[in-house]
Amino acid sequence: MRTETILSEYLTFEPAVDSDAAPLAEIRVRAMQPSLERIGRFDPQRARDRFLSGFCAANTYHVVVAGINVGFFVLKQHSPGVMLLDHLYIQPEQQNRGIGSTVLREVIYRAMQRKCSLRVGALKKSDSNRFYTRHGFVLTEQTENDNYYVYPYMDAQSLTD
Repeated sequence: MRTETILSEYLTFEPAVDSDAAPLAEIRVRAMQPSLERIGRFDPQRARDRFLSGFCAANTYHVVVAGINVGFFVLKQHSPGVMLLDHLYIQPEQQNRGIGSTVLREVIYRAMQRKCSLRVGALKKSDSNRFYTRHGFVLTEQTENDNYYVYPYMDAQSLTD
């Protein structure tokens, strides 16, 4: 926990702009490569195109640690009462340092402030499945290649107590 406490002092979230789309797509490709290779579906151009086709700067935030962009997340309204964590990627060389956990706590807090549950999807063979369940997400749906999780709504005040 001490590492995460120190980390959070240097971690900020900066709004994305339209010109950030291509560099963020590259972070996505690098972060997803191992998971996509496990299911035999790694196609870097397809991964870029899928991200770019739905990119909306208004919902996208850079994850910045000590002035260095280490990743990003996309949080948007999915349906009434449900926010969607559409993307959360940390650059591979920055993973396993508590950054993703710190970001996820912030994203959960933002959803709870809006009185929403939080939905997220993960490739079935991705390490992110353990990450989300470890943080309290509950598996609600499975498809051929993906798992979908929900973090149920609770009063945002209880998250800070």
